[in-house]
Amino acid sequence: QFLRKYFPLATKEDWNSWEWQLRNSITSWKALQQVLQLSDDEVRAMTVESGNLPLRLTPYYASLLDAVDPLQPLRRSVVPVTAEHLISSGEAADPLGEDSHSRVPGLVHRYPDRVLFLVTGFCSSYCRYCTRSRLVGDQNKRHLNREQWDRALSYIELNPAVRDVLLSGGDPLTLPDDSLEYLLSRLSRIPHVEFVRIGTKVPVVLPQRITHSLVSILKRFRPLWLSIHFTHADEITPESAQACERLADAGI
Repeated sequence: QFLRKYFPLATKEDWNSWEWQLRNSITSWKALQQVLQLSDDEVRAMTVESGNLPLRLTPYYASLLDAVDPLQPLRRSVVPVTAEHLISSGEAADPLGEDSHSRVPGLVHRYPDRVLFLVTGFCSSYCRYCTRSRLVGDQNKRHLNREQWDRALSYIELNPAVRDVLLSGGDPLTLPDDSLEYLLSRLSRIPHVEFVRIGTKVPVVLPQRITHSLVSILKRFRPLWLSIHFTHADEITPESAQACERLADAGI
């Protein structure tokens, strides 16, 4: 019903394509207004008081939002409100203190045996509570190229104490298959790296991305762990279930 109402020229094949979902993502308040009855506060947050973290949500995730209730939990998690811009005592732009432990661009090394590898600054949907809102969605700050990846990978190679690598961002699973294959293959050749983890919300906001071809790539680099970020029970849908089942059935 959502597809027929808001994307009448699209097919079910389009809807089930992760590339189509990204191309047709909602990124402006005017586009969002076609789907939701926006409150005055939501409109103000996206016009008068817009901040660093952009608006983006996939058509799939938009279909899960309540069209009239601005207090619906899923809607609160992705639609800006003016309270985002209130800075209270003790708050910080970098609440996890990552920047001070960044040894090379995109790599955070706080604990001796593990690193956080921020491989992209892009997400298919931007959560309003993001702890990296200072970075994600900004083309100038955190969109690493392969040369920068190689610098981070070289750092890992030269530090044998590092046994655990967490790929994050942004969302690593928004990268093309060949980019993920490159990163995982490079990490798999580093003898002292024992654990590779991927932090992602893609199975929740873009389950169409969990294709058979992607799963076949991930499967080659087991043992591999995915930390999947569900926020609310309403995100558990037949589509997200299928995505998680494909991953689990592949031994991930």
